Amino acid sequence: MPRKFFKKYLPSHESVQQNRFIGMFGGLLRHHSLWHLHRHSVAGGVAVGLFAGLIPGSNPVQFFFATMLAIVFKVNLPVAVLTTLYSNPLTIVPIYLAAFTIGEFMIGDGTSNMPQVEFDLLDKNINEWIPSMTDWLFSLGRPLLIGMILLALLLSIIGYFTVRGVWRLYVIYKWRKRAQRHN
Repeated sequence: MPRKFFKKYLPSHESVQQNRFIGMFGGLLRHHSLWHLHRHSVAGGVAVGLFAGLIPGSNPVQFFFATMLAIVFKVNLPVAVLTTLYSNPLTIVPIYLAAFTIGEFMIGDGTSNMPQVEFDLLDKNINEWIPSMTDWLFSLGRPLLIGMILLALLLSIIGYFTVRGVWRLYVIYKWRKRAQRHN
């Protein structure tokens, strides 16, 4: 992968260890895999970020869980945190619809239908939008919960193996390019 491009934006291992804010976390944030770019760490970071991106809540909540999972699994922390940004206000509705559909399919009783929602939010204050959306999400219930868990796992697995595959293809490409130069 374009390691040189990322290296200029990521902190070095030594600067991370010497940072006074990281020092208060002890050794938790000092593991080399949390900061280095290699295929296992980056692929794991993408998987963790894709999983944490579906945790309900705003970005700080998702960042926190991505950080905790990156520490537990010892994968690239910046990649994990940045990958959570795929779920944002523009993409969350299609993601939740996909999760609901997956959950409804897995439950398989056929009685669940997506509840209708009245989107007459234009005449309401912004403070009334959040409770309206929250009530609608809670009405989705069990299919949404099951679907979100399964979608998070599915996205994590696909993301992990996609990064590993693309990384491998890139390495093969570079090997062949180098071999052609030597011939």
